[in-house]
Amino acid sequence: MLQKKSFFLFGPRATGKSTLIKTQLPGAQVFDLLDRATFRRLLADPSIIGQSPKPGPIVIDEIQKIPSLLDEVHRQIESKKKIFLLTGSSARKLRHGGANLLAGRAWTAELMPLTRGEIDDFDLVTYLTKGGLPVVYQSPDWHEELEAYIGNYLQEEVMAESLTRNIEAFSEFLTIAAKSNGEEVNLQNFASDCGVSQNTVKNYFQILTDTLIGFPVTAYRKTTRRKAITRQKYYLFDVGVRNRLCDIDSVSTKSDSFGRTFEHFIIMEVRAFNSYFRRNFRLQYWRSTSQFEVDLVIEKKVAIEIKGVHQVGDKHLKGIRALKEEGKFPAYVVVSCEPEIRKTEDGILLLPWEKFLEQMWTGQLL
Repeated sequence: MLQKKSFFLFGPRATGKSTLIKTQLPGAQVFDLLDRATFRRLLADPSIIGQSPKPGPIVIDEIQKIPSLLDEVHRQIESKKKIFLLTGSSARKLRHGGANLLAGRAWTAELMPLTRGEIDDFDLVTYLTKGGLPVVYQSPDWHEELEAYIGNYLQEEVMAESLTRNIEAFSEFLTIAAKSNGEEVNLQNFASDCGVSQNTVKNYFQILTDTLIGFPVTAYRKTTRRKAITRQKYYLFDVGVRNRLCDIDSVSTKSDSFGRTFEHFIIMEVRAFNSYFRRNFRLQYWRSTSQFEVDLVIEKKVAIEIKGVHQVGDKHLKGIRALKEEGKFPAYVVVSCEPEIRKTEDGILLLPWEKFLEQMWTGQLL
């Protein structure tokens, strides 16, 4: 699609944006704004970006470093029909700083950590421990890589961009957010634990979202028989980063953290599919005030319960059966570590996680 339309490509640091550019656009003109000399040149004379004789798209890496450059990009698209790939690891300055977002002249895509299908020697337990950042998953020193990643994020994305003056409180918030990963967000409790106001906590969550380090999953509220909870959940963008913030060094099938991490992994796969195939489904969860819950619902498509167990029993089906009584979705699926596909008498499909991912990525399920 880049042959026809300019793109914003956002993604957290180390997800592989630069590698993708090198492999997919080997002859493109690249302006890396992390390079100080390039940064100074373009700050002084933005028109340089349109002077390259090279054919094909023009790449500007880390566009958020000079948001005003988008005015020149806009001009080049309009007057010279140039195609741009504009990458960034943070959208905050662009979304909140009044930057020219090109008014539909560029589409937006997001690069996420590696998915199951992008790893040849994929091992579930390894992934649930290390996460999907390429530099981490492939490294024998993955523990140190994660430590460095988190430190660099706090320093470069938060301190360098002056997103908050109280880095200590934000660091504490980040750890609490990791420990609360996939749980309903209670702003009052967060504020109390961090020693800051609820408005500050709201701002911290917005920082995570804008810097692509986390994402919300909102509550599905269209049930009638059972009143639904309205609070949103929040997930970090990578299971390995979450583990490191929680001081979790390994995740085995028998560990206490396996179920939550397995759920996180499946939700990340669905989110990646939704983004890469440009489906734009709204990802939500459902929980009733009587404590029935379903981990992921995609309106008019499917309700998905995620269980990190090797045998699904009736006790694991209470939430999805309660939602099925509402008759809101055409399909109800439980994803687990069971070895075989089966179906309950009341029509709930039980899929091994490998089969679920296969059916999803081939377009059979979503």
